[in-house]
Amino acid sequence: MLKSKFAMLMVAGAIVAGTNSAQAEDFGTADEATALLNNAVAHVGSAGSETAYKDFSTKGNEWQDRDLYVFCFDKDGKVVAHGANAKLVGKNLMKVKDADGNLFIGELVSTGLGGGGWVDYRWPNPVSKKVEQKSSVVKQAGADICGVGIYK
Repeated sequence: MLKSKFAMLMVAGAIVAGTNSAQAEDFGTADEATALLNNAVAHVGSAGSETAYKDFSTKGNEWQDRDLYVFCFDKDGKVVAHGANAKLVGKNLMKVKDADGNLFIGELVSTGLGGGGWVDYRWPNPVSKKVEQKSSVVKQAGADICGVGIYK
């Protein structure tokens, strides 16, 4: 009896572990976000900003992967590309606050202009449609700042 209970616990544990790893594969990692951003910055350099930004804002290509997508701002906070919501292109988001009331766009821009790095904020996840903790890695791409975020 003890052996069968132990076996049932092992099977249940394996099912839960399998479910968790399948869910983890639905979300991008920090390394994947950094790699996508580096490729995006290289694309801006090789294709030019106009072509690259159009590519980043077009759904269904290599610039979106699960919950990862490329976004770009000019130095004033105007969206020049957005892989999750192309309707944001042309809008100045400098005064937009995250779910906690933080003016995070300015931090994204200043971090990108200052050599790049990670910025934390809370933002709607385009996959889950829920406000979630997000960390975005940003860097300068030509005259603008591009980034890719991960949801936690």
